[in-house]
Amino acid sequence: MKYLHALNKIEGVGPQKMKSLLAAFGTAQNIWRADLADLQQVLGGDILPERIFLEKQKLDPDAEWEKLEKAGVRLIDFTSSAYPEALKEIHNPPYLIYARGELVFNQIPAISIVGSRKFSNYGEQLAGTFARDLARAGFAIVSGLALGIDAISHRGALEARGKTIAVLGSGIDNESIHPRANYNLAQEIIASGGLVMSDYPPGTPATAMTFPARNRIIAGLSLGTLVIEAGEKSGTLITAKMALESNREVFAIPGSIFSPTSIGTNNLIKSGAKMVTCVQDILEEFNLSQSLETKQVLLKLPENKEEEILLAILSDVPLHIDNIAKRSKLTVPIISATLTMMEIKGWVKNLGGQNYILLQ
Repeated sequence: MKYLHALNKIEGVGPQKMKSLLAAFGTAQNIWRADLADLQQVLGGDILPERIFLEKQKLDPDAEWEKLEKAGVRLIDFTSSAYPEALKEIHNPPYLIYARGELVFNQIPAISIVGSRKFSNYGEQLAGTFARDLARAGFAIVSGLALGIDAISHRGALEARGKTIAVLGSGIDNESIHPRANYNLAQEIIASGGLVMSDYPPGTPATAMTFPARNRIIAGLSLGTLVIEAGEKSGTLITAKMALESNREVFAIPGSIFSPTSIGTNNLIKSGAKMVTCVQDILEEFNLSQSLETKQVLLKLPENKEEEILLAILSDVPLHIDNIAKRSKLTVPIISATLTMMEIKGWVKNLGGQNYILLQ
């Protein structure tokens, strides 16, 4: 494994080249010991064989492996029983996966939720609600840890005490996690029993070129991809396209024809994506509505009169605290204190600006 990791750090040694080398040399250790002529015979040309031969002189497999272990990163190769079976079905699956957290790949079904970095209140509410409900129904929620809908989806799964998988377009060591604004979210995912993963070795920075490759993994890990808000030329649509190419289902939630963040999702629906308005639509598509039970739905048993009143008033439609006060006849300080406790219990969510919704 240490030789596989060292080879993977050399630019140009992608999944196909790795398979070709292993087929020719038998083991990664043999590849590492091969001379330039042998590498040229297998790979042809001059550039990549020379690069591998030169980079081998600079890399110490033992030292690189030690760095991997210190970072708490696990390495999974294509032949391992821990490798996700669903990912093997896509075109050009990664030969190596770097992972931190609990390996939930082959334990429970997964669904991807992706969307725009620039989201509306509508998109924020949808992402959180669908992620929570799908997690409670037994799905692992897969997304890309990006700002916006991705991060909201990960948090929704965490709020439901479910599993979530973050696929990065960078290394997964603490120094490389991208975006830095979601560093703490990545740590929460790992601590909660979820997973942070990448096919890029530690130390790899995120670039414009790493994200399309990341997107194929997001799509490939999942039974289907749910798109929540996407502009006309959103990068999110790349993930949807890759899901279709991998024979996965694509779901989209319709939005206002006047909203620029709904152009992409509305076009997906016109192009044949399944329109969904509730989690049941997704469960029925996979014939899971009867087999998956929402075992993790939190029972909302009020502990006092104030909680009972607010539970009766709140719904999945955002309500400002001033309107809550008018309907409940309670004072704002009492409402604020009660809502804080209810939020800690996972019953309500503050959408910002003192607007609250009831979590289903």
